[in-house]
Amino acid sequence: MGTMTKKPEAFAPIGALAAALLAFLPVSATAQEEEYKPQIPEASIYQAMLDANKQTGWIAFRQFMDQELIYFTTLQTMHCRLSEIRYSINSETLDKRFPVAKCDPQLPFNLPDDPTNETLYLKLKPGEAKTIAIQVVWDDGNGSEIVVYKPCQNAEATCAQIKTILKPTKMKTEPAPATPTR
Repeated sequence: MGTMTKKPEAFAPIGALAAALLAFLPVSATAQEEEYKPQIPEASIYQAMLDANKQTGWIAFRQFMDQELIYFTTLQTMHCRLSEIRYSINSETLDKRFPVAKCDPQLPFNLPDDPTNETLYLKLKPGEAKTIAIQVVWDDGNGSEIVVYKPCQNAEATCAQIKTILKPTKMKTEPAPATPTR
């Protein structure tokens, strides 16, 4: 039978010491620091957010102080990847556009300050909106399905219920010019 030779372990501490010393050596003069530039998260994250919020409402209805408010805050959290929010009240024509908040890549999910509330909600007469059809258009030009929401029955909170979901047959390449309607 052969004898096994044992490797000398006396050099192991020297190897560890060399590795530790290399960690403290200055970085090569050719390495450059690159300043971090904020990037908007991938579109798939925003699509997942849209899908996750479909059931509970891309918008929400609220009866408040003798008016009906329709909140767009859920959609506005996706504003950095949206080019348009199309909607219509009591029809499926998508003939109106809701203003999309300005994107800050450093805070892509935060809503900018809006003292006018122009990017947060619509004000209507109580009970005016029986339904609201919504479609978002992404920054690449693709449109979502069209979801028609109705107010929740006897709700004391802000909410919406899905009435129908429509698949667009064809994306409109050039929507008719529209200004936000209030």
